[in-house]
Amino acid sequence: MTVRPNVRAMSGYVPGEQLNDPEIVKLNTNENPYPPSPRVFEAVRAALTPNSLRKYPQPLGDTFRKAAGRVLNVDPDGILIGNGSDDILTILTRAFVPEGGLIASPTPSYILYKSLAEIQGARFAAVPLTADWQPDADRWPRDAHLSFVPNPNSPSGTVIAAERLAALAGLVSPAPFVCDEAYADFADDNSLALLPSTPNLIVTRTMSKSYALAGIRFGFAVSRPELVRELVKVKDSYNCDVLSLAAATAAIEDQDYFRHVCAKIRATRDRMTTDLTALGFEVTPSHANFVWCRRADRPLKPIYEALKSRKILVRYMSYAAGPVGHPEGSAYDGLRISVGTDTEIDQLCAALRVIL
Repeated sequence: MTVRPNVRAMSGYVPGEQLNDPEIVKLNTNENPYPPSPRVFEAVRAALTPNSLRKYPQPLGDTFRKAAGRVLNVDPDGILIGNGSDDILTILTRAFVPEGGLIASPTPSYILYKSLAEIQGARFAAVPLTADWQPDADRWPRDAHLSFVPNPNSPSGTVIAAERLAALAGLVSPAPFVCDEAYADFADDNSLALLPSTPNLIVTRTMSKSYALAGIRFGFAVSRPELVRELVKVKDSYNCDVLSLAAATAAIEDQDYFRHVCAKIRATRDRMTTDLTALGFEVTPSHANFVWCRRADRPLKPIYEALKSRKILVRYMSYAAGPVGHPEGSAYDGLRISVGTDTEIDQLCAALRVIL
């Protein structure tokens, strides 16, 4: 069996650990520590009927699109549904990037972007972020077929101002510029307001984080309706199932519950930042549901391993290069720690006091 050479050569994206142990304190994959809206369970139970399960789901997710359009104040026809936002990123790559084409994204950032380029047989430009975690417009390749910019960024949790995003999108226009907003609901601002004035902008969202639906896999993109009509040609015919559509629709309609949970996570995030700083970590101010921690006095991987031995999972991440100012040729690593419940963060800090 012959595998394409570019696939054989790539290492592939490695997701965070998912250990089947109920005693694990899981702070490594940025899942929401609270359950979904109660309306989600009602909607899923209502969808569990013989007719709904024996028939194909809505191919475009029209019920969800109408609900999301009302909540986000966007045209429902400008919404594309996906099996998680990673599915959306894959659809965009397939639609816009030719073999041998070019994808650009900042670094350190979401490592899936490089994997998508490798699968497509495309080139990948990792543009170093500045010391204050902003994209360097002077280094951004103007000939990129597709640009991915996560905002807030992972692993740093930092944000880019809307006017700066718009300027960067203008530099690569008319090529598509994707603002990956997986964590935008934990920040003070987002880029949806830029859509009318930025014709090449595509905003991607997920229901995994702020809506606590990582287990059902649902994401979406927002852009111009005429572009979405083209992207529909690329996606799988029925890429979201009946239960995920029901859950996502119920979740996005319950904005009171959504705001309540996001506020709790933001409050815990602020407390985490204070507590981890007091323990000697350099904590980057975060606008997401995680924090990025580094230390100058000791290596970080042994801390990750010591926490794991105590059944506390965090994400150890290492990049080939860091932001501008980090010594060239040296790896850039850190611990990305998801915001858990207050009790889980107390357990984390207690363990760190022993380890350190």
